[in-house]
Amino acid sequence: MIGRRRRHDLRCRYRWLVWLVGMLAIGAGALRAQTPSPAQTFSMRQVADGDYAHFGQVALTNRSNAGDIANLGVIVGRDAVAVVDTGGSVQVGQALLGAIHAITSKPVRYVINTHEHPDHIFGNAAFEAGATFVGHHNLPAEMQKRGSFYLGSFRDALGPKAIEQVRIIPPTLLVTNDLTLDLGGRRLRLTAWSPAAHTDCDLTVLDETTGVLFSGDLVFLRHVPVVDGSVLGWLSVLPRLAKLPARIVVPGHGQLAAPWPQALDDEQRYLTVLAGDTRRMIAAGVPMAQAIPQIGQSEQGRWALFDDYNPRNATAAFSELEWE
Repeated sequence: MIGRRRRHDLRCRYRWLVWLVGMLAIGAGALRAQTPSPAQTFSMRQVADGDYAHFGQVALTNRSNAGDIANLGVIVGRDAVAVVDTGGSVQVGQALLGAIHAITSKPVRYVINTHEHPDHIFGNAAFEAGATFVGHHNLPAEMQKRGSFYLGSFRDALGPKAIEQVRIIPPTLLVTNDLTLDLGGRRLRLTAWSPAAHTDCDLTVLDETTGVLFSGDLVFLRHVPVVDGSVLGWLSVLPRLAKLPARIVVPGHGQLAAPWPQALDDEQRYLTVLAGDTRRMIAAGVPMAQAIPQIGQSEQGRWALFDDYNPRNATAAFSELEWE
C-alpha cells in the first residue's frame, strides 16, 4: 500500500512538472516568427445582430502578439454591453475596449470570464472602471491559487512592462448553475459547468436572442484541445453542452464561428482517442514516460499546436486514468 501511494505521489509530481513545463513552453513562443501587434491587427467580426467576436491568433503567447491568442466576445443590448473574456494582456484588453467604442457608445456593464487562464483574463484591468466581473463560482479560488504563478511564468513571454500592468481581478458576481443577465431586450444565459472539464471553472454564455454561444475553452476548433481539468469530465460535459439551444458557437480558440452542435465533433473525437489510447497503454503495462509519446498520435495531422500541447494532455490523461 505504501509503495502504491508513493508511486501515485511521484506521478502527481511528474504531472505537475509537465504542466509547469507546458506553461513555460507558452513563453517559448517568443522565439517564434514576429507577428504584428494587437494594436495593428485588432478587428471585430459581427457574427449575429448585436454579437461580435475577436478571433485571436492560433499561436503561443509571445511579446509580438501580446497574448492575443484567445477568442473574445462582445454582446450589445439596448442598454448595455457584456464582454466575454478580455485577452492575454492589458494591451489586448485596451484594444478590445477601443473596438467596443467604435461599435457603440453604450457602457460595458459586465465582464464575463469563462475560466482562469491568462489568455482570457490578463486584459481585465482595461475594464476595471465601472464593470461588474462575472464568473464560475470556482473562479475566485482558481485565480487565487494560480494567479501569482501565471504572472511569474508569463513575465518572459510578455515582457516585464506588460506583466506590471496585469491585475488578477476575481469576479464579484458568481454563477453556481445558471444565471441570466439582461442587457436590455437581450438575455444572456450563463452556465457554470461541472465536473472539471477544460478547467475546474468553465463557464459558457448563450445569447438567447440570436442563439450565439460563446463557449470559452470548452470548445476548440482547429487548435488542439488543452486538458487542464479532466479528460473524463470533459467527455461527460460534452453531451450536456450539445443540448444548449444554440445556433452557432464562437469557440475559445480557432479563427471561426461554427454551426452548433456539429462544432463539437472533432473535439469529442480527439478526447475519445486520448482516453482510449491511454487506457490501452495502462492495460498493457506501458510506463508513463514511454506511453506519452504514443498517446493521441493518430490525431497529429488534424490540429494546430499539436506537438506543443498533446504531450501535456497525454500526461494529464495517464495520471487520471491510471486510477480508474
